[in-house]
Amino acid sequence: MAFDGVVIANIVYDMNRLLTGGRIYKIYQPEADELLLVVKNNKETYRLLISAGASLPLIYFTTKTKANPMTAPNFCMLLRKYISNGRIIEITQPGMERIVEITIEHLNELGDTCRKKMVVEIMGKHSNIIFIDEKNMIIDSIKHISNQVSSVREVLPGRIYIAPPGKGKISLNDLSVKWIENTLLVKPVSVQKAVYGSISGISPVLANEICYRADIDGDAAVASLTPVQQSALYGELVRLKNQIETHAFSPNIIYEGKAPKEFGAFTFSMFSDLTTEEYPSISEVLETFYAQKEVVTRIRQKSVDLRHIVQNALERTAKKYDLQLKQLKDTDKKEKYKIYGELLHTYGYEAVPHQKELKCINYYDSKEITIPLDPDLNAMENAKKYFDRYGKLKRTYEALSVLTKETYAELSHLESVSNALEIARDENDLAMIKEELIECGYMKRHGRNQKKRQRKSKPLHYISSDGFHMYVGKNNFQNDELSFKFANGKDMWFHAKKMAGSHVIVKLGTANELPDSTYEEAARLAAHYSKGKNAPKVEVDYTERRNLKKPPQAKPGYVIYHTNYSMLIAPDISGIEEVGDK
Repeated sequence: MAFDGVVIANIVYDMNRLLTGGRIYKIYQPEADELLLVVKNNKETYRLLISAGASLPLIYFTTKTKANPMTAPNFCMLLRKYISNGRIIEITQPGMERIVEITIEHLNELGDTCRKKMVVEIMGKHSNIIFIDEKNMIIDSIKHISNQVSSVREVLPGRIYIAPPGKGKISLNDLSVKWIENTLLVKPVSVQKAVYGSISGISPVLANEICYRADIDGDAAVASLTPVQQSALYGELVRLKNQIETHAFSPNIIYEGKAPKEFGAFTFSMFSDLTTEEYPSISEVLETFYAQKEVVTRIRQKSVDLRHIVQNALERTAKKYDLQLKQLKDTDKKEKYKIYGELLHTYGYEAVPHQKELKCINYYDSKEITIPLDPDLNAMENAKKYFDRYGKLKRTYEALSVLTKETYAELSHLESVSNALEIARDENDLAMIKEELIECGYMKRHGRNQKKRQRKSKPLHYISSDGFHMYVGKNNFQNDELSFKFANGKDMWFHAKKMAGSHVIVKLGTANELPDSTYEEAARLAAHYSKGKNAPKVEVDYTERRNLKKPPQAKPGYVIYHTNYSMLIAPDISGIEEVGDK
C-alpha cells in the first residue's frame, strides 16, 4: 500500500479544484482521531474525511456518513468556533511530504478578517491534525504530544508549530543531475532504498516501479549501475516529476484475483500480469481499496480459529499419511519371506545344523538365492519363522491398503476445507464451513447439540461472454448442492484435476452445447478457485453433470466420474463478469 507523497499530491490537486473558494459548512469529529469537513462550493457539497489514526491515517473525499457522538469533542468545538463558515483560501503540500496544509479565512469576534491553518500530517503512528494561527502558534491539535512522549518536538497549545524533521530527503522539485551524482549514486545501498530513502514523497513500492520503468533491478547495488542505467534512472525521476506538475494522474487499484493488492496515483508497469482498474478520482480509489481491504482482513480475522483447526488437522493427517505410506512400503518384503519359506520347505534337507545361510536355486526365476538362517533353528523352524513374518506383513498390507485410502480421502477433504476458507467472502460462508467441520468431527458443537439455523450462503455467479450462467461453489456443502440439486443432467461440470477446488456448473439452458469460449471461461473459474490458483497453468476436468456419482458415506464435496475431458488453462478470471448470487 503506497499512501505516499505522490498520492497526497493527487489528493491535494483534487482538493484545490473542488474546495478552493468554498465555505466550511459543517465540522464533525466521529472518532477521537478523525474529522469530517462538509464544504460547499460552486453549488456542490463535498465531504472531506481526515483521519489521524495510527493504523490507517488518511485524507480523501467520501460519500459515506458516520454516526457522531452526542456531545462534540473539545477539538471539534474549537474548530467550529473559529472556522465554521470559513472560506478555504489555499491547499498546499510542502516539499512533497505527507503533509497537507489548508489555509482558511474567517471573521473574528470583532468582524475582522483572519486566517488560520489546519495542518494534516499523515505519518503513521505520528499522524496528527494541528490547528495554528497567523503567527504559526498552535491553537490546538487532535493529539497532544508532550516532550515526555517525543523528544523531537512538542505539539501542544501555545507552542510554535515546527514541521516534522525531513530526514535529509529532497523534493522532486529540487532534483538535479549534480544531486544524483553526488548524493544518490554514492549511497552504499540498493537502488530502490536509495530512491525512497533520499527523495521525499516516494514509497518503496513507487521506488520499485521507477526502477522497473528504467529497466533496473531495484535490489541491485547503486554502485553497480552503468552510465546508461544512471541516465535512465534520472530520466524516470524527471518523468515522474513532470507527471505530478502537469497533474497527469491516473488513479487505479491493482487486483490479485478479487483481492485488492495495491493502489497508486499512476499506472504501475511492474504489475502488468495483474488486473488494473482505473477510477475517476484518487478518493474513490482510497475509499474502494480500504473498504475492500477491510472486508478481506475482517474475514481472515474472523476465520483465524477455523484456520487454526484446519491447519492442525491437516498437519496431523499429513504426518499420519506419511507414516502409513512408510509402513506400507515396509510390507514389500512380504513376498520375499514367502519365497524363503517355500524354498526352505523344498531345499531344507540340504541345510547343515547351525548353518547361518542356505544357497539354493529360486525356481521362480531360476537364479541362485541366499537365504539367511537362524543357526539355533532347523530348516523347518526357519521356514515357519519366514511364513509367520509373511503372514504378519500380509495382514498389515491389507489393513494399510484400506487405511491409506481413508487417510488420503481425509487429507483431500481437509485441503478442500482450507481452500473454502481462502475464498470465503462473508460470515455466512464461514458458518457453513464451521458446520461442515462440526459434522465431520473436527469441532464440537456448543450448546444444546442442535444445528443452528443460519442464513444460507450462496454460490458465486458469473456470466460467460456468450451469455451462459456459471456458478461456483464456495464450500463443500455448496458444491454438493450445485452438482446434485441445482444442476441438470446435461449441464456441464468443471473441477481442477486431482486438487482441492470448487465445483463449477454451467447451465446449458435451451442450448444444445456450449461455445468454446464458455468452456474456457468456466475452466478458468475452476482453476482460479482451486489450490492451483497461483500456478501458471492448471489442468481442469469437465464432463456432463449426469456422469457424476457420489459414493455412500463420502465426505461433502466428494464425487467420482469415469467419463470426462481435460484442458490445461491459466487461472486468470479477469474479464469474466460476476453478476451476484444465484
